Amino acid sequence: MIGRLNHVAIAVPDLEAAAAQYAGALGARVGAPQDEPDHGVTVIFIELPNAKIELLYPLGENSPIQGFLDKNPSGGIHHVCYEVEDIIAARDHLKATGARVLGDGEPKIGAHGKPVLFLHPKDFQGTLVELEQV
Repeated sequence: MIGRLNHVAIAVPDLEAAAAQYAGALGARVGAPQDEPDHGVTVIFIELPNAKIELLYPLGENSPIQGFLDKNPSGGIHHVCYEVEDIIAARDHLKATGARVLGDGEPKIGAHGKPVLFLHPKDFQGTLVELEQV
């Protein structure tokens, strides 16, 4: 069921500074900022040869990323995203095994324009997991 690693998301307190650091210090290819109001974030994708890094910054007062940054003022890894071929089949399989799907259990459209779901971190060794249909 689980496919390749799509991205690792890092919450950052200063989006422009983080993007500049990846571009300057690491020589990475850095995308443009992209607002995702349905998820309460602004994202920038760092393109790597085998995956992506997603920089997350709060968008709006009710952003879940703001709560994360309040607890982790320097930022940090927020979630990992794995690809799946069929997100509904993956969701149903996970629920049958006892894994908790966050929200209402229905996929939302993510930053790549594809359906995504999030899985409760307590069910995956303390790691928030995102699934993205490819």
